[in-house]
Amino acid sequence: MGSLTDPLEVGGTVYLGVGPVVFTFGPGGSVQGRADLPGTVTSLDASGGVVRVTTQLGGVNERFTLGSEGGVLSVQERVVFPPDPDVTGWLAHAADAVPPGELARAAAQDPLNPFLALRQAQASRDAYAALSAVRRALNVNLPFPAWVQLAARLDGAGFPAAADLALDRARRDAAARGLDPDVPISRAALGAYGNPSGYVGTLLEQNRLARAGAWMSYLRDLHPRFQGGTALYTRYARILDQQGREGEAEEWRQFTRSLSSGTLYNLGPEGLDQVRGAARLSALALLLILAAALLTLAARAWPAQREDTRALGGRYRSWLRHPLSRARRVFVGYASPSERLMLTLLGAALLGALGGLHWAAHTGAALQSPALSSGTYGGGWGNAQLTTLNLRPGPDSALLTGLAAQLDGENSLARDLYTRALPDACARNNLGVIAQARGDEPQARDLYRAALSTRPDLSAAAFNLGLNPAAASLAFQRASRPDEPRLCYPDQRSVTRAVTGDLSVTLRAALANPAALLADPSVGRRVALGLLGSAVLTALLALSLLLPRTPLPPRLSRPAGFRLLALLLPGSSLIDSPWGGMLLLAWGAAAAGLAPATGLISFPTLPNLTLAGAQAALTGALILTYLLNTLAFVAAEIRHARRVRRAGPDQTGPA
Repeated sequence: MGSLTDPLEVGGTVYLGVGPVVFTFGPGGSVQGRADLPGTVTSLDASGGVVRVTTQLGGVNERFTLGSEGGVLSVQERVVFPPDPDVTGWLAHAADAVPPGELARAAAQDPLNPFLALRQAQASRDAYAALSAVRRALNVNLPFPAWVQLAARLDGAGFPAAADLALDRARRDAAARGLDPDVPISRAALGAYGNPSGYVGTLLEQNRLARAGAWMSYLRDLHPRFQGGTALYTRYARILDQQGREGEAEEWRQFTRSLSSGTLYNLGPEGLDQVRGAARLSALALLLILAAALLTLAARAWPAQREDTRALGGRYRSWLRHPLSRARRVFVGYASPSERLMLTLLGAALLGALGGLHWAAHTGAALQSPALSSGTYGGGWGNAQLTTLNLRPGPDSALLTGLAAQLDGENSLARDLYTRALPDACARNNLGVIAQARGDEPQARDLYRAALSTRPDLSAAAFNLGLNPAAASLAFQRASRPDEPRLCYPDQRSVTRAVTGDLSVTLRAALANPAALLADPSVGRRVALGLLGSAVLTALLALSLLLPRTPLPPRLSRPAGFRLLALLLPGSSLIDSPWGGMLLLAWGAAAAGLAPATGLISFPTLPNLTLAGAQAALTGALILTYLLNTLAFVAAEIRHARRVRRAGPDQTGPA
């Protein structure tokens, strides 16, 4: 069952640490109580007159005080369970490890493990004995992850009413531990907490829609912002439509839309994936555009460059013999100032797109950190994880750390942190909660009013003033914490500012430390190399603006390779004109949008690109760019022929 501590006897009661729990034994070795803790118990101590227990998980040590209220063993401090299945699933694992022949003896020795009682109920052929075992399973105190696991097993064993009761107790225990629907939760954390979303998927596959509805209600009440929730809500609404329950389906769609408030660009909880997809699409389009423009200009300058560098020692040796003169004859040196400016702007745009891709990947990894995606904040293990994020100093970070301290009961520290976050409306509301906790109702109401005047849409302050606003999280507050004021939790935009800042901050940090960028596991190697390469290219293009233009003779201004590329790459030969630049941008955007049709690249977070209508529109736009480019090419050829005719066969002046 796990590692054991030395037994500790206090007043006739024996305390024993087993894995992540502490058992108390009375006379004869009978189990009297059990305390569930957030890590492996390493020591027990009663030297101070109270029983203190030390736990360890991932190098983080926490100390708790054990007490007995009404004869029930309890932990006096707040216990926040880490998303570790070895901790949250310990009771179920311990019960599953018992061989069938020893089940009765194990259940008698440990009556506080409900999973043993449930196994007895499943093995019993007597319906009355089975129901009695189920009642024993429900007549215990459990942390909410164990209640969820027990509910799934009760549901699978054919006891739906008992499963509903277990889910209700899971809600209440989670609320008492500080979990809140306004705090997002990752798929990994939800899996460690009983995996209710996975069980809903199983129920939907089995077409057990009634039972799926009970579990969906649990998710909506406690974990509405779980990772992947949008897809599950959409699937459930679609099934309800197929069942002819359009009203319920629309309610779920409306609930899904309500989760977009406070997210990045109001795109919803999964909006960051769409930002990442849009950044990838933009980067691909800009890469095509910039490559087309550079390739076309290089083809135009190639013959003239060969003639100009012949006297300097050749196209390549001239770099060693006459580097300054050769630098004036790079292929962009033959481009006009307007063409160079367009190239520089395209390089800067590519740098911004790749920077956006890096920012989205870095932000996504930070938001999925266990400190920010476990359904609550605080706790010794969670605070240790929070320190690894290197929060940016500012009001958003002060609000986040202040909230963690307040949930842990450290109101003095929380008050100091909230003061640093002022005049943030969330911080004012939470300061009001602290004032109300110490009995200062007038100051609390003044702070709630100040918060509401700063942010009229702040539902927490409105709730605390008795205005009864409509919000899903407030329904949970009324049901699970009816006598407590509502805390204000930072939204996704606030948390993002705290952990990464905006694009300019992330881009500056990445370019200032290339080694750290390349070693960052949250950013792909190709993205990091592309970001550094685009930064170097943009700098070189900006430097080319200082070069004097190298004359390009009219007879060499439109060689065969240039003409071919001008036809194949619409707008690439016309970037000295704003209209030509727009044509090139339209071609690049249409070509990038059609890339998923080739099967070489995909944008799964931008599903609209794969629709037949979108592909048809992009194909039409691509054809239109070729038609317009052909007309512009013919007009340019006519102008070029006239210019060459006027210049004469021996004219070598600039075009």
